[in-house]
Amino acid sequence: MPEPRLDPATARSRRRFARRQWRRRWLAWRFVVVLVLLLALVGAGGYAVWFSSWLDVEKVDVSGAQNVAADEVRTRSQIEDGTPLARVDLVRAEARVRSLAIVKEVRVSRQWPDTVLIEIVERVAIAVVEIGGRLRGMDADGVVFRDYNRAPPGLPRVQTDIGTSAEALGEAAEVISALPESLARIVDYVQVATVDEISLFLKDGRQVVWGSAEDSETKARVAIDLLQKVDARVYDVSVPTQATTS
Repeated sequence: MPEPRLDPATARSRRRFARRQWRRRWLAWRFVVVLVLLLALVGAGGYAVWFSSWLDVEKVDVSGAQNVAADEVRTRSQIEDGTPLARVDLVRAEARVRSLAIVKEVRVSRQWPDTVLIEIVERVAIAVVEIGGRLRGMDADGVVFRDYNRAPPGLPRVQTDIGTSAEALGEAAEVISALPESLARIVDYVQVATVDEISLFLKDGRQVVWGSAEDSETKARVAIDLLQKVDARVYDVSVPTQATTS
């Protein structure tokens, strides 16, 4: 027998019921569908970042290199083209580049999508150190970091022995950095033996016994005053409150 024809009101009621059922089912499954989509996106993104070739290193840029070749910095970093950018060990790369004597500061960063940037700050020589017949550049921290064939004009000269400690060179760097221009321009060289045995030898042959770097500003004022007022060969300002001449 044919099914009885539904009246319009019953048909509308059944359609509304079906829609409500569908909405309830969608509400129940919506969270699962969204979660699955999110997991798929995260998985695809993770694969793209960590394993695919889409975000591999294609360039290693170097900035701040003036006295060291950019290629030398790249080689020392050991960052290879084709490495997924996210997997580059920035800390180790920085440590390797920092091992270059001329590098004072370094920062390695990712530049998405395919570049690593190495930014360096080079050491700047404030003096030339003569060690064992070699001329080396020394920075304000007392670090000896480069060779010279001839001493650059304008840089004070430091004489010392091969066995001089890094601490003593650091003291000498502090002394040189503290010298006022009026005194620095008449210094021929600085002699360093130990941390508290530093002397200035002037261009006219006079000697200023400095001692350590402690109270260098006071020592400089006392030395300038004595050099102007007292005719002597040796000026000892190692204890500036009890300076002597001979």
